[in-house]
Amino acid sequence: MPYESRLKKSLLNARVNLIFYFLSLALSFFSRKIFLDTLGADFMGLIGTLNNLLGFLNLAELGIGTAIGYVLYKPLYEHDENKINEIISVFGFIYRRIGFIILSAGCILACFLPLIFPNNVFNLGIIYFAFFSYLTSSLIGYFANYKQTLLGADQKNYVVTAYFQSAILVKTLLQMGLVYYTGNYYLWISLELLLGITFSIILNWKVKQVYPWLKSEVKLGKQLFKKYPEVIRYTKQLFVHKLGSFVQFQTTPLLVYAFVSLKTVAYYGNYTLIIDKISLFINNLLGSTNAGVGNLIAEGNTKRIQQVFWELMGIRFLIAGMISFALLQLTGSFISLWLGSEYVMPQHILYLIIINSFISYTRGATDQFIYGYGLFQDTWAPIAEVCINLIVAIVGGHFWGLPGILMGNITSLFLIIVIWKPYFLYSRGFKRSIFHYWVGYIKHLLIILLPAVACYYLLSSSSFTPEKSFMHWMRYGAIIVSVYGASTYLLLYLLTPGIRAFTYRITKKKY
Repeated sequence: MPYESRLKKSLLNARVNLIFYFLSLALSFFSRKIFLDTLGADFMGLIGTLNNLLGFLNLAELGIGTAIGYVLYKPLYEHDENKINEIISVFGFIYRRIGFIILSAGCILACFLPLIFPNNVFNLGIIYFAFFSYLTSSLIGYFANYKQTLLGADQKNYVVTAYFQSAILVKTLLQMGLVYYTGNYYLWISLELLLGITFSIILNWKVKQVYPWLKSEVKLGKQLFKKYPEVIRYTKQLFVHKLGSFVQFQTTPLLVYAFVSLKTVAYYGNYTLIIDKISLFINNLLGSTNAGVGNLIAEGNTKRIQQVFWELMGIRFLIAGMISFALLQLTGSFISLWLGSEYVMPQHILYLIIINSFISYTRGATDQFIYGYGLFQDTWAPIAEVCINLIVAIVGGHFWGLPGILMGNITSLFLIIVIWKPYFLYSRGFKRSIFHYWVGYIKHLLIILLPAVACYYLLSSSSFTPEKSFMHWMRYGAIIVSVYGASTYLLLYLLTPGIRAFTYRITKKKY
């Protein structure tokens, strides 16, 4: 695939992702306010906890979707339709078996719901209805939607985004209207299930349009299963990585529920909603290059690979710096304006959330190239990540509550993601000294910290009042993001090659 085609596809994916991102962003915060006011913090905390419980069941997916996507890169590059049909058939066969495993595990887990939610403010009827509705929506992906992996591997994920996000927008609007006028829990949950069914029908229709030659058969997949041993090898490795990622990001609400309270889950959920939306923004903007990075590595041009890596690193540091500084200055006043001052959490909680999110924002470039090289064999790393996270979070949660739980995330991320993963990529992928990475990493970190400190002290003496109204908040936000962003970009442009190369590419249209 030529580089021009690769970048154009990435830009198209990013464009579609960003359009729907901003639409859903505005709606999600508005809808969250309505849902909290009409349904209550306890109900939203219940839904969040149930989704995290179901997340445990989805661990059975084992990372097969990622493994299949990686295996599809080469036949897609060679336009080998017969091999693509075989791989998707194998994928369908494996996913159907996983679906039955998740269904069985879900039925077993349902027996323990009264123990998980003792003395709850909701009756068991609502809890069971919500649980099985979300379980059914999850199972649809295993029995019907597995073909969408082909769109992602082919850099056509904008198709999935357009239909899925449109369905979510319509669903959210209907939920807002129903709960505003009825306040009925059952209707709200039913729309979640209806979304899953509708999206599945539309998506499969679209896949047939984009790939009319696709003839995947589950029975054929069973016969071809042993023909693709690499799928099983990558799957075994990716399962362990997925387990580490899940524990890192999905168990926090459960630990908060266990060590603090269900209401704190909802309060913390307001902050994570902001963080998740920002993470989604970054993924929509830069995640569309994942398949392109895999194709770039296949070309074997080491100079080009290093150039693109540092371009992506520079972009991520610039964005992460701007977002982290904005979160520090704007989150408290936004929560107060959005939901009320009673929902604002202590400032030290915000500091920990920002540190956690900063590591997540900047890890993307390293992750992309690790996946591009197919470096999944460091299975000890996610196991260590799980152990570090749980030990620190449980001990910290017992003694210090929510701050201690968040320290589990930060500690494991720092040791595994910040320290180990770059070393693994440089030693096994780039085959260069890690010294080059740390020089560049520390330089980028110092560059984004310098204007942050300067802007913080300059703004602390100003008379801005962002908590007064949304208009004041937006004006203040625009000023600090513009000042910090411009000064950071200038320093990165002058002192790092990545941002200079990216700027040249965009201004000269070297796509």
